[in-house]
Amino acid sequence: MNKIRDLFRKYSEVIMYLIFGGLTTLVNFVVFATLRYFGTALLPTNVAAWICAVLFAYITNKKWVFRSHSRNKKELFREVASFYGARIFSLLVELALFRVWTDIILISHPNLGTTLHEYCVKLFIQIIVIIVNYIFSKFFIFTKRKKNVSHE
Repeated sequence: MNKIRDLFRKYSEVIMYLIFGGLTTLVNFVVFATLRYFGTALLPTNVAAWICAVLFAYITNKKWVFRSHSRNKKELFREVASFYGARIFSLLVELALFRVWTDIILISHPNLGTTLHEYCVKLFIQIIVIIVNYIFSKFFIFTKRKKNVSHE
């Protein structure tokens, strides 16, 4: 039991990111599936699902994954702007991959356009997006700031 606890402590950030990344993906899928059920077009549906997922992701990443505590408004603004900027970049990656799916793959293979394949492609794209988002969050957004130490 101690080994499991030690492993969790050692890899807690990655484990928590995967848990909340999975939940963020679930939020994305639920919104996506709901809007597709009501007949919304693919790309606007994907953008709406993204917006809901990013709101969820920011809160969970800040509080439970990276345990970020902004010391002032300037730092909070930098963090929020960086987070949303990185997520906009990953949205563009996601949209580009969907564009490849709809404009290249489906045109050459129209029988792949079934709902099942649409969700498989969505899941595959989400895996890529989760990896890209972790890299941005870990190394650029929720970085631990060193406190200025005075050498007097």
